[in-house]
Amino acid sequence: MPIPEDVTGDEIDKDVRQELQSLPKTLAEDVAKNLVMVARLIDEDPEGAYGYSKVALRLASRVAAVREAAGFAAYANQKYSEALAEFRAARRMSGGVELWPVMADCERGLGRPEKALDMAGAPEVNKLDKAGQVEMRLVAAGARRDLGQLDAAIVTLQSPELAAGSVQPWTARLRYAYADALLAAGREGEAREWFAKALEADRDGSTDASDRLAEMDGVDFVDALDEDEVEVEVETGSGETVVEQATEAEEAEDSVEGQAGRDEAGHVVVDRDED
Repeated sequence: MPIPEDVTGDEIDKDVRQELQSLPKTLAEDVAKNLVMVARLIDEDPEGAYGYSKVALRLASRVAAVREAAGFAAYANQKYSEALAEFRAARRMSGGVELWPVMADCERGLGRPEKALDMAGAPEVNKLDKAGQVEMRLVAAGARRDLGQLDAAIVTLQSPELAAGSVQPWTARLRYAYADALLAAGREGEAREWFAKALEADRDGSTDASDRLAEMDGVDFVDALDEDEVEVEVETGSGETVVEQATEAEEAEDSVEGQAGRDEAGHVVVDRDED
């Protein structure tokens, strides 16, 4: 697969670069470039990332970092069986426990929530750092919900990390999961409170807490910048009717004129309760 000219391979983490030192220099550079592409594409183009991971895997299947990258690429494409196999291989090679939570989530993806819960209670969890333990808690709560155990899922998420006032990388996702579980259990007032707390902590937009809050408050967001064109009939001064192009945004603005305002992002805001 083609590698963009701006990719040198030097962008990879130093620990991964160290792992690749066991390979011949030219081969190590090729593998590094493919790993960079996996990292670059995995969020926006998971299929593309998967393709590059397969190239890296073909070149260096005995490198733990390569197996891990292949696992995450498969995971992003919901290929849970393949992802689990790659994560297990990476764990055998590295001897670490960092992949334990995502391995448990693969079990959920394969329809085995009970197995995920078994993993949540395994000794490996005690060896995880704080971020890993929070991730394991999120996976366990998800497994409880898979089994229809909403109250147990809520209790699972109740933790010092949830109640902490300081914002950590995991705070927004933990609060969001808690809010979502509360809402599923019919506790709407509490759910709204925690969606708001999740939004406060969501500095990089990792959740859609703002949309969930708007939905709960009965607010519609119409994108006033949408350039998709629609045909409209316009009567000319001579009495002729002609077809002109108008944007959906223009129609949306006309339909809510006098009834709505704009938010800071340029969206037209409509309150359903006033319809």
